Amino acid sequence: MQRICFELTVSPSRIDEYRQRHAAVWPEMLREIEASGRRNYSLFLRPEGQLIGYYETDDTIASDAYLAASAVATNWEREMAPFFLKLDGRPDQGATILTEIFNLADQLAAASRSTPMNPARQDNK
Repeated sequence: MQRICFELTVSPSRIDEYRQRHAAVWPEMLREIEASGRRNYSLFLRPEGQLIGYYETDDTIASDAYLAASAVATNWEREMAPFFLKLDGRPDQGATILTEIFNLADQLAAASRSTPMNPARQDNK
């Protein structure tokens, strides 16, 4: 499974409308997102317009290709593009992908396989 986190900036003057649009996303767009293999998809919006998105997928390339070929997704992205600042192209393709540096489940799984010593807890002997 791949975890994808991305960032975009919503124009501060359009935040209310952006929220309204996402309160009732087109049902056909919801089905396309699901059909693309994305799950646990969430968007988070700061008051000044910073948007953080997150989803999980088994195949990012296939998911991206599915949505890029979807007429529904193309139409949705065309309607959403004017909401964003500093965007070159479709929002789903122009977002800045953030690098994951920590995941609790991954580290707990690794810790259960080996128990490395925490340097902050070592005795200075």
